[in-house]
Amino acid sequence: MVINIITLFPEVFEPFIRHSIIRIAQEKALVKVHLHNLRDFSTDKHKKVDDKPYGGGAGMVLMVEPLHRAIEFLEKHGRKASRKVLLTPGGRRLSQPVAQELAGQDGLILLCGHYEGFDERIKELYKLDEISVGDYVLSGGEAPAMIILDAVTRLVPGVLGNPDSLKEESFSGPTAESQPRTDALIGGNEIEYPQYTRPPEYQGRKVPAVLLGGNHKEISKWRKERTKIKS
Repeated sequence: MVINIITLFPEVFEPFIRHSIIRIAQEKALVKVHLHNLRDFSTDKHKKVDDKPYGGGAGMVLMVEPLHRAIEFLEKHGRKASRKVLLTPGGRRLSQPVAQELAGQDGLILLCGHYEGFDERIKELYKLDEISVGDYVLSGGEAPAMIILDAVTRLVPGVLGNPDSLKEESFSGPTAESQPRTDALIGGNEIEYPQYTRPPEYQGRKVPAVLLGGNHKEISKWRKERTKIKS
């Protein structure tokens, strides 16, 4: 299995992938882990990958173009069939059955978010598997990516010395599948509205006109209509 991780902070993964089960999996040539700095795919001279959200609001949003270029790069280098996983609070809940499902893939591309999340258009460009590790707020997707990396690697056949040990572990029996959720958890039971940043149009996909008009009442209404309640 080949696991590619796209992140703003590849250095935080370095010690993690050099130890324990993940190190053993790589030494056995059963798993390969490749780290990619999202800034390497920016066309900006300052390697900028984020910008202010259209329609106003706090924080910054990851731009669609660097993410698109990063995925394109991996697809051109043989990873077109890899499952693309977006680490987001609004995704389906990670569980042992989900980890087993991911472990059965030929490869994974893990997209680590940061700031206020991703420009919504990356979800329009690709079929992404949105996964959450829980209902709490983190600074970025790096920690969730490590959790997935660990949970999946140990399930790859041949990684553990005694495969029977997997059968006796917690959560390995039949469990109820996690309920799918959308967008991003913002507090309580609210699920955040879609976010957009520059450019206003990317490969024919436009930012909703209401976010460009400057009418804060209409923007607030649009966001409220798209804010969902988590069951």
